[in-house]
Amino acid sequence: MGNLGISIVTIIIIAANAIISFKGFGDRAFFEKFKFNVGSIKRGEQIRMISSGFLHADMAHFIFNMFTLYIFANVVVLQLGAFNFVIIYFASLIFGNLLSLYFHKDEYWYSAIGASGAVTGILYSAILLRPEMDLYMFFVPVPIPGYVFGIGYLLYSIYGMKKRIGNIGHDAHFGGAIGGYIVTLLLMPSLFKTDLGHIGLLAIPIIILFVLHKTGKLN
Repeated sequence: MGNLGISIVTIIIIAANAIISFKGFGDRAFFEKFKFNVGSIKRGEQIRMISSGFLHADMAHFIFNMFTLYIFANVVVLQLGAFNFVIIYFASLIFGNLLSLYFHKDEYWYSAIGASGAVTGILYSAILLRPEMDLYMFFVPVPIPGYVFGIGYLLYSIYGMKKRIGNIGHDAHFGGAIGGYIVTLLLMPSLFKTDLGHIGLLAIPIIILFVLHKTGKLN
């Protein structure tokens, strides 16, 4: 993964997640006020599109997201810089919540929380920047190329969206990945000259989602 240190900007984002999440753990009114909720957002509470990304359900949820962020953040920071890292993080958070809002627009009760959309955007950005990086999974004894993991992860997210597997915001994950993918390419268009093949491969799940949605086969 390269430099094993942690950048100041990553520390700040993790600290912000910790402060807001811990506040939400102990203050239910605060949690309810700032979580993602379709009905509330449609009534004009757009702050929830951002604030929900800093709330978590419990410590396990918080630790998993922040550990994943820690693993992939430096790839993006080192190649694109701290400022662009922040742009990708928040763009992915917003993309994730926008996709959730789109797919659940008629479910006024639908709620969600967590940094997963933003973190998945950073993960997908890192894979786009370093598609050949080796990733190790607990249940797989051999390294997996980053681009293979990225494609597989989004294909699973599509399956999760279609089957509504678990209490997981698969659409937010997918939207976050789209955000990371698009913004990274906008910030580093030279990738179209140096790595067009991987760009095309990583676009496959996005195209599949679009086709399934257009043909009415997603639900």
